[in-house]
Amino acid sequence: MKKYIQTALMLFCDIIIIAFSSYAALLLRFDLSIERVNPHYTERLVSYLPYSIIVTLLVFLAFGLYNSIWEFASMSEAIRILIACFLSAISFFTGSMLLDMGLPRSCYIIYMLLLICLTALLRFSNKTYHHILKFVRKLGRCHTNIMIIGAGRAGDLLIRDISSSAKFNNSRVVCVIDDDPEKIGSRICGVKVVGTRKDIPDAVKKYKVNQIIYSIPSALSADRTDILNICKETKCELKMLPSIYELVNGEVDLSKVRPVEIEDLLGRRPIKIDTERILGYVEGKTILVTGGGGSIGSELCRQIAGHKPGRLIILDIYENSAYDIQNELKRKHPDLNLTVLIGSVRDEKRINSIFEKYRPDIVYHAAAHKHVPLMEESPNEAIKNNVFGTLITVKAADKYGAKRFVLISTDKAVNPTNVMGATKRICEMIIQCYNRRSKTEFVAVRFGNVLGSNGSVVPLFKEQIKEGGPVTVMHPDIIRYFMTIPEAVSLVIEAGALAKGGEIFILDMGQPVKILDLAEMMIKLSGFKPYEDIDIQFTGLRPGEKLYEELLMAEEEMTQTENDLIYIGKPIEFDDDEFLAKLEKLRLALRNENCDARALISEIVPTYQYKTQEEQELEMQQKRNASSDKPQITVINPIMTKK
Repeated sequence: MKKYIQTALMLFCDIIIIAFSSYAALLLRFDLSIERVNPHYTERLVSYLPYSIIVTLLVFLAFGLYNSIWEFASMSEAIRILIACFLSAISFFTGSMLLDMGLPRSCYIIYMLLLICLTALLRFSNKTYHHILKFVRKLGRCHTNIMIIGAGRAGDLLIRDISSSAKFNNSRVVCVIDDDPEKIGSRICGVKVVGTRKDIPDAVKKYKVNQIIYSIPSALSADRTDILNICKETKCELKMLPSIYELVNGEVDLSKVRPVEIEDLLGRRPIKIDTERILGYVEGKTILVTGGGGSIGSELCRQIAGHKPGRLIILDIYENSAYDIQNELKRKHPDLNLTVLIGSVRDEKRINSIFEKYRPDIVYHAAAHKHVPLMEESPNEAIKNNVFGTLITVKAADKYGAKRFVLISTDKAVNPTNVMGATKRICEMIIQCYNRRSKTEFVAVRFGNVLGSNGSVVPLFKEQIKEGGPVTVMHPDIIRYFMTIPEAVSLVIEAGALAKGGEIFILDMGQPVKILDLAEMMIKLSGFKPYEDIDIQFTGLRPGEKLYEELLMAEEEMTQTENDLIYIGKPIEFDDDEFLAKLEKLRLALRNENCDARALISEIVPTYQYKTQEEQELEMQQKRNASSDKPQITVINPIMTKK
């Protein structure tokens, strides 16, 4: 109803404008002197005016001047007004001449100009009002000066959105940055392009910038990381558009802008998976995810749920996390055939009953103890859960005919210095052993630290920064590989689709990240200065921790897959019977709770070498002395070197 009232009101105003423009044109032709106007012209004008009004309204209707949202009007609407008014003037001239009601020819030109001005003024008045109101409000309050990075289409749309959005009444875009030298000095939506990335610090000071929005969704990760690293030194609030992979519908607006996260600065392009192949691999299958309530397990369930499985079974020993993912999946996928079970992979009878009842086609084994320091204090529990929990689940998958079994492993399994890593290496060996004995295809997926997962360093740093510090780092030289939870899960699912049995899949995670640099970046992204506003303290290496992680053992060879970010490590051969005998010896030894199983682990995993903190510090010092006075550790990713 409101729309019809507004249209009727605009029609009435247009009638007034047409009549006024017609008579005013005649008056202006005779210098606004009524006495000089020939009475015959006045009579002709009055006689033809109804025809002029009807024709003009029909032209306006044909050009959509009554169905646009004029609050968001732009150049296209202005062009339509110009054409409609021009046609109205032509029809006025033609019709009046044909009916012998002609006026001086200059009247028609004046009429057209008046009609254009008054019609545009009427339709743009609301937009003009909002701009004036926004300007007045800015005068009375502290406003945010915004810098846009990127003078492309995304930047253009963002500036327009900021200008018209009521939420940004106290904000304005003051400058634009773009690396294209030809754009420097030009203007985008009235805002000047002031320089390239190297000019960001100076532009921030000159234009008193408070907020920076990065708006180049198609940029390479290396460029994005470099620009964001420059921006974070300015202390401005940083926001960005997602990557082009996330903007799948091509739309760009303020709702897509989000704060810069630490993963945006890691400098590696995200993994892309073959959705069609995964869809065919998962669709209609019965899928079991052990540890389905954890960080990796729950994300696995989310992605699998979107690919139409026949049944999704979630198994977890922790009821709260299982309950949370159950509610989430029911809400997002009401038609999903979902079964949530509570149980432990250490319980052989429970596992066998689940496999016997549901007969899963695909098993994703994510259940594990993963915290390195805790497992150093309770090594026997790590072995019971990780090693024998995996063995029980593997045997059940073999016995009840699962088609594929995917183990979630870790880079800590390579030359392990801690119990957790050593148990994961044994799990990989179990997979390899049973792949040679079973019709089930057993594979493992090995990756590094997962950003945002439970117990990872990023949530810890965020909490420490929130509390005002200090941020604790184990060692100034410690470095790690990082990936996001969705990337980790994408790798796991892709590995399941690629698997033929016996492989260890490895993700190309780029170059490792220095944890100290990570801490400093997070402090800066939070708007603080490291060592001044938020201190960083070094706590020393924890028992079993390495200074750096590795992706491959020396004996493992590597081949590329169809996905250029996923590689396969060639399994190291070993004697299956000897391996299983050592596992049984380890199982029997664990009956004694006071047993220190580390020696037995080293028999199974020859590369497992436990080093104390003092031994690692001494090794690091020797490396320093052998290289230079002020060396920096550089770990070359063997995958990147292979390329």
